[in-house]
Amino acid sequence: FTTIINSLKNLGKSYSYQELVRKILRCLPKIWTPKVTTIEEAKDLSTLPLEQFLGSLMTHETTMKNHENVEVKKKKSIAFKASKEESESDEDGDVALITSQFK
Repeated sequence: FTTIINSLKNLGKSYSYQELVRKILRCLPKIWTPKVTTIEEAKDLSTLPLEQFLGSLMTHETTMKNHENVEVKKKKSIAFKASKEESESDEDGDVALITSQFK
C-alpha cells in the first residue's frame, strides 16, 4: 500500500492521512468489522499517523492468528494406547469376560 502511495506522490497525486486510512479500512475483510468500527469511533482519523494506524492493524492481526492457533490446539483429540492384561488363570478370564458382557 505504501509503495503505491509513494508512486502516486511521485506522479503528483497525494492523499491526506484521513483518506489513506479510510481507503485501507474500506478494503479490509468482514471479520475486521469490529476493529474498523473501533478505530472509526475511538480515533480522530484526520490526525491519526499512518504508521500508528498500520501498527494497530498488525497488532490486531497477530492477536487474531494467536487465537486461531489456540482454537486449533483445543480441537486436537488425544488417543490412548490400549493394552491387554494377561490373567493368571483361565477362571479370571472367564469372570472378566462375563463381567464385561454383563455391563
